[in-house]
Amino acid sequence: MLLLAYANLFLVFLGVGLVIPVLPLLKAEMQLSGTTMGLMVAIFAFAQLVVSPFAGRASDRWGRKPMIVLGLCLFSISEFLFGWAQSVSWFYVSRLIGGASAACIMPSVTAYVADLTTLRERSKAMGYVSAAISGGFIIGPGIGGLLAVFGTRVPFFAAGVVAFLGFVVTLVFLKEVPKDEQVERTMEEQAKGEQGILNVLFHPLFFGFFVVILISSFGLQAFESIYSIMASWNFGFTTTDISLIIMFSGSFALVAQLFFFHRIVEAIGEIRLIQWTFFISAIFIIVISLTKQHWLVILSTFVVFLAFDLFRPAVTSYLSHNAGDNQGVVNGLNSTFTSVGNILGPIVAGALFDVNPVSPYYIAGVILFVTGLVSLRLKRKPANN
Repeated sequence: MLLLAYANLFLVFLGVGLVIPVLPLLKAEMQLSGTTMGLMVAIFAFAQLVVSPFAGRASDRWGRKPMIVLGLCLFSISEFLFGWAQSVSWFYVSRLIGGASAACIMPSVTAYVADLTTLRERSKAMGYVSAAISGGFIIGPGIGGLLAVFGTRVPFFAAGVVAFLGFVVTLVFLKEVPKDEQVERTMEEQAKGEQGILNVLFHPLFFGFFVVILISSFGLQAFESIYSIMASWNFGFTTTDISLIIMFSGSFALVAQLFFFHRIVEAIGEIRLIQWTFFISAIFIIVISLTKQHWLVILSTFVVFLAFDLFRPAVTSYLSHNAGDNQGVVNGLNSTFTSVGNILGPIVAGALFDVNPVSPYYIAGVILFVTGLVSLRLKRKPANN
């Protein structure tokens, strides 16, 4: 069941990765502005923001499988609709549906994995979750670049097919985990019981973390959401170049997540790892903004994407370790605060890109560095956790 859960994430992000290399082509074909491209990402995040708390709560109450199945179905619909759309308004509708699908899938899959793992296994399992995501990103852009030869919209239809296959496989084979069959929790986890959303939100172990997630998501998305467009415009990278950069970056990240993430967490802990990823990514984003050397841009991109891909499972692992019986609520709130940053980051980055194509790098780098400073005040979990 864990392998099937990982496979779901792999298929979804394979679908997401398929379309990344063709975004610059779509922008040129439809004569879209950077602001419009940023809004497409922001609308996705807005829908995820609205739906995530309810999806997480529903996952705790009604089970993980129904929400995962619903999310895969919505994701398939959104990709087919995006491939068919001929106007900006329909692109926006597609992104709204896609955001709702992400809100259903991510918290539920994360909670499902937590249901089947012990605390000792948790960080390794969350590393595999992130590795499944990275695996999709590794293969997706390469396939998307090849499919784009047959038409700009072909990768979107391919993503819809991939998501529909995931929907069918999950509906048929994934088994729900009853409460009495979930792995044994520690006494502290059991004592937490099921808490309301506000109680979880303002818990001392979570509140500061959610604030950092909000700020960092803004910075991450200011860089990541329109990376392919900025790389094409600023450095003249082709669709093939962008595909190869993302594939190789994802390969490094996948190796790190599979073989080193668990060891790094055991050595320095999730919080220290998160702090390092902020400072490292900020430094190398600024390097990208200041150089014209293609080899240095590529190297810095590798480092930045690796930092991003270590940051995300570290956050998920920390929250999951402390969530107790509120896995769905905590992961839903994680998705919510991530979505707020994801809304603002692409809008600001897109608007800044229209003014100065390099300025989103500066903003992202500064914000991530400031977030690193803020993260120095995060509380570490008690040793007995």
